[in-house]
Formats: sequence, structure tokens, C-alpha cells
Amino acid sequence: MTTAAFVLALDQGTTSSRALVFDAQRRVLGRAQREVPQHYPQPGQVEHDPEVLWATQLAAARAALGAAGVAASDLAAIGVTNQRETTVLWDRATGAPLAPAIVWQDRRTADVCAALQAAGAEADVTARTGLVLDPYFSATKLAWLLDRIPGARARAARGELAAGTVDTWLIWKLTGGAVHATDVTNASRTLLMDLTQQRWDDALLARFDVPRAVLPTIVASSGVVGHARVEHFGAVVPIAGIAGDQQAALFGQRCTRPGEAKNTIGTGGFLLLHTGDAPVVSRHRLLSTTAAVAPGRPPGYALEGSVFVAGAAVQWLRDGLGLVDRADAIEALAASVPDSGGVHLVPAFTGLGAPHWDADARGLICGLTRGTTRAHIARAALDAIAQQTADVVDAMRADAGLALARLRVDGGATRNDLLLQIHADLLQVPVVRAAEAESTAVGAALLAGLGVGLWRDEAALDAEEACAGDVFEPRIAASVAAQARARWADAVRRARG
Repeated sequence: MTTAAFVLALDQGTTSSRALVFDAQRRVLGRAQREVPQHYPQPGQVEHDPEVLWATQLAAARAALGAAGVAASDLAAIGVTNQRETTVLWDRATGAPLAPAIVWQDRRTADVCAALQAAGAEADVTARTGLVLDPYFSATKLAWLLDRIPGARARAARGELAAGTVDTWLIWKLTGGAVHATDVTNASRTLLMDLTQQRWDDALLARFDVPRAVLPTIVASSGVVGHARVEHFGAVVPIAGIAGDQQAALFGQRCTRPGEAKNTIGTGGFLLLHTGDAPVVSRHRLLSTTAAVAPGRPPGYALEGSVFVAGAAVQWLRDGLGLVDRADAIEALAASVPDSGGVHLVPAFTGLGAPHWDADARGLICGLTRGTTRAHIARAALDAIAQQTADVVDAMRADAGLALARLRVDGGATRNDLLLQIHADLLQVPVVRAAEAESTAVGAALLAGLGVGLWRDEAALDAEEACAGDVFEPRIAASVAAQARARWADAVRRARG
């Protein structure tokens, strides 16, 4: 067991790089954040500068240590969590990126995915990976880079190039190129890993034309994989925790047993349900993915469903319609009426995500009367966020056959009490708000601390008071919730196609 008592969590996200310092009681002693610019070279394309990702993450880490008053020599470990699917390609000899990183939101390989679907490839890909064929994932991004950069494919096959998701890039930089690794949660988002075997799959590598030599080693989410070099923080520090952001949040919220679920509610919504030690095949086009586990545990799996528009619906009411001046004013406006007055807002601005997967759906507001006010529309927007969550939860219950005892939530939108009460009412289960909003960083810290023995096991981490904040209990009858769900389903039908 380590005698050092602090953990540094690096949280590299889409719009910012964050870092938090935790003590052995999991209290945050210092935090810092640096903005990350996105680049849009063409419609449908989204890129990051890999060197900026590294520079902002390093700066945030140093600032967080300074704010905490903690020296690197007192760190037990570093944990890394990251935006998933974003893909980086670089030169092994120089460490220089060959091109901008292709961000998870990027759609440039949509035609490739459509062609593979038309050729009947999706059933096999889904059976092997738990994913659907979509440009969201890393494989077609990496193949695109190898095809477009002169000589890249041949150099990759010779082992001269390295590729990976953002966790891999950060670990390479932290270790000075000594470690080229990714964890199972990030690897499970590439379309290249066999979900059950948790290793790169030869058939998938052939299908996507990705040479094995360019890929990182797949490692466990918890355990020492390398060491950050002394020049970064002033001491050599073990890197002992790695997980993609949503799996890190699942672990940070202590959803580690079958039937436990968390929802991260921000611009969109990411809901994960732990399904145990075997993947679940979804009948509703939900994603099966690996879950981060502590050392010595059997592999874990989760079902994942994504809501495209959650908090973004409130942003639209603010910026598009001018209903409120500030996003946080929506709660008071929506609470000024007892309900939406029969108004439904379906925020299908870019189609509908899980479980509908209707790219042709479009947003609508229905049920308007002469008595409708802006407060009713505001209330309908909050209803819509919770109703979309309930759609995903219903699909997960059907797929996994698991009862949901409660839903843990984190993310910026969860500051809205009314929104969480609506969730509890519609789901008919308690909704538990995380005490620390940065659940992704918490998860990375816990994985790292367990990986070096700062915490002997998970028992102490599972104490209810350690991870839970406010609890919202259902206030309406199940029959009333069922009626609200039926009315929402009718509104969704109107928005589809």
C-alpha cells in the first residue's frame, strides 16, 4: 500500500481540459480548467489540435496541484479520463501528430459506414463489438487518416506510427513515449475490439483496414500502466487509472453492480446501466460496452443510450426563442406553472437518438392553445429531457431484464431541482444527485487510487454518504406517470420521419 495520500485526476473533455486533486477521503483539494478550441474545417468535420489537448491538460494539472498545495512527490497516482472515440495519429520516433485529431462528433466517414451497412456488415460488427456502424466510433476515423496522409498506411504497417484515442495520446506524452496503451473502456469504443474477449479482433481489423502495428496495447482500467516523467510535475508519478468519460462516471457514481445506472445530463444525455459480467445484446439498438472495474474483479459490462438534446433544449429556448436570458432561469419559469398545460416539446433538432434512432425526425411543439404561455413551453422542455431519459431506461429494462432501483445523475443540468423531480416522477424511482458534479474525475481518481492500494478495496467507496447528494423521490402515482408517458409517445410519433 502506498504511503502517499493524494490522487491527481486528469479529465480531458471536448471543450476543456480539467484536473482535480483528491485526498484519501475523496475530498477535492484543488481544481483547474483550461479551454480547448474546436475546429470545423468543413461541414460535418470537427477537429482538435492534439498538441493543444496535451498542453491544456498539462497546464490544468499543474494549476490544480498548485491550488491544492500538493507536491507531485505526495501523489499516490494519476488517473486519466477522456472524451471517447476522438482519434489521434502520430509518429513514434518524433511524437509529432501527423494530422489534427478527428473528434467523436465528426461525420466525415458517414458514407463509409453507410456503404458497410448496405453490404450487410453491421450484424457481424455489432455481434463482435456491441456497437452500431456509425462514424461516431474510431475505426473509420483512423482508416480515413491512414488513407489521406501520404505514405501513412505503409508506415503504420511497418510500426513507425502510433494511433489511439485521447487517453492513449495523453499517456504517451506523460510517459515520454514509453507507453502506448489504452484501457478496455476506450478500446470498446473503436469498433476494433472483441467485446467478450477484450482484445483487438483480426476480422474487424481486416474489415476496417487498420494494421495491428499502429494500435496500442489494451490494459485494465485500474492498475499501474506507466509513470509520468519527472519534468511534468517535479516527481515520477504512477499512472494507475484509465477510463473513457462515461464509464469513469459510472464507476465514480459507484454503479458497479447489475441494475445500477447513472445519467450524465449536459448538452446531451449519456445513460449507462451496469449489466454484470457479461454483455447484453440490445434489441433496441442500445450500445453494449465495457464497464471499468477495480483490480481483481471480473470484466464488467454496461448498456449505453445517448440522448442527443438535453440541456441543449434549454439553450435553444434561451438563444433561439429568447424565452429566458440565462439558462439557469428556466427552472423558476417552468416552476411557475403546475404542468405544461398539455404542451409537448420534442427536441429532435438533429433527429432522435436512442432508442428511436430516427435521423429524419425533427423537432416540434404540439398541444398549443390560446392559454399557452412561455412558462408552459419552458416546463415542456424540462419534461422532454426527462421523457427522453425514460425512453432509454424503458429500453434498457426490456433489454437487460433488470429492475432499476434508483438513478444516479451528474452533469451541469442536474443543478435544476425541478428537472430531477420530473425524472423521479416519470421513472417512478428515486433520483440521486452526485455530491461532486465532476463524476468523471471522481471515477478516474478512484480507479487510480485502487490501482496503487491507496484504498484497499471498494467497500469503503460504496458508503452511501460518500457519493450521494440530494435524493428526489417520486411524488406522483404510477398511473399518472404512465399517462404522461403515453402522451409523450404520441408526440414522438408526430415528430418522427
